[in-house]
Amino acid sequence: MRDNQSWGQYPLATDQTLYPFSNRFSLLPKVSASLLPRGLGRSYGDSCLNDHGVLLSSTGLNRYIDFNQETGVLCCEAGVSFDEILQLAVPRGWFLPVTPGTKFITVGGAIANDIHGKNHHIAGNFGHHVSRFEILRSSGERLICSRNENSDLFYATIGGLGLTGFITWVEFNLTKIDSSWIDQEQIQFHSLSEFFEIAAESETGYEYTVAWVDCVSSEKDIRGIFIRGNFAKPQATENYKVHKLTSLKNIPVYFPEITLNKFSIRAFNELYFRKNITPRKKNLVHYEPFFYPLDAIHNWNRIYGKRGFLQYQFVVPYKNDSGAAVQKIIQLLNKSQMGSFLAVLKTFGNVPSEGMMSFPKEGVTLALDFANYGEDLYQVLEECDAIVRSAGGAVYPAKDARMSKESFSAFYPQRKSFEQFIDPQFSSSFWRRVR
Repeated sequence: MRDNQSWGQYPLATDQTLYPFSNRFSLLPKVSASLLPRGLGRSYGDSCLNDHGVLLSSTGLNRYIDFNQETGVLCCEAGVSFDEILQLAVPRGWFLPVTPGTKFITVGGAIANDIHGKNHHIAGNFGHHVSRFEILRSSGERLICSRNENSDLFYATIGGLGLTGFITWVEFNLTKIDSSWIDQEQIQFHSLSEFFEIAAESETGYEYTVAWVDCVSSEKDIRGIFIRGNFAKPQATENYKVHKLTSLKNIPVYFPEITLNKFSIRAFNELYFRKNITPRKKNLVHYEPFFYPLDAIHNWNRIYGKRGFLQYQFVVPYKNDSGAAVQKIIQLLNKSQMGSFLAVLKTFGNVPSEGMMSFPKEGVTLALDFANYGEDLYQVLEECDAIVRSAGGAVYPAKDARMSKESFSAFYPQRKSFEQFIDPQFSSSFWRRVR
């Protein structure tokens, strides 16, 4: 059994104790080991792991405290999941202000990783929509944090990887929607420059944008499908329909490690690119497949086998020719035969992150999934880190399982200032690795 590991299943933590925390008025356990909050464990690497320590499970904190249906202000305990919020909010005409590619995360986890989504160019990160929260420190002290009250701790906790204390409840704003459907357009592109042209054209007219990229194509440049959309106006039927979970599929066992190889990855990417018969396609889709296509397959991480997988997500700012950095990394991966099964490309807008350690910055971000090929992959990703460092970018800690201390210091020079806000009893496998 692989209980309480990360979604990427690498690295594997040992000797962790899970402490269920279900009463927000309780104190933290009196133990000598280090503590780390844990939601649904959807971080890919070791930022949600705590070797030889205690994981404070927040999933028992799953109660709503207040919901103003007129203003969309929701106050809930930190273990409430995005999936649960959608079931409450969508039928009432509200939606999450920012959401990643899975709804199986908690509100506390969304703050700890200051998650971003397809609407970053308009809405920024999740932290931008949080008005206040309560944090419980190992000293027993409870602090209400907002932009006006304990503001330093507020900004350190947003994107603070769960190291500043245990969040018990959160108040944040939802977004008004007219329906649960998305007016979607998909556009094929055949080069990185074409991607940037479509992205720039889409920034003012589309709230949600993202692109799937074929990084293993035999073409000279990258190719992919740009996806953009807005919530649709009320439709005649099925307005505010919540997706039925009965359609979910499940991967019951780990696939053999030979399942994903350069031939199967190339075949998958070719089929995906050709799924659109025409270069442009418009249609109306439910928000579920638009935002959460992989959530339809439970335990999809098992297709990578028991060795697990790594996701590598970086951002490079526009001012340092981000296109050149992206191109270099894709060329490096192709040369090394490290095919990415799934690659997602997106631009970040000019909404500055508020969190002290938040990942997003204005520029372009690429996320790549790799089966765990071992040392050969780690070496190639180290070379990718060097390209990102030279371009003034950063790698996302929530996805990381192997970055060096030197790279982390270069990506996050503010870490020294951040350390003063870390709770003395809180730590994680990731933090001990990169300090």
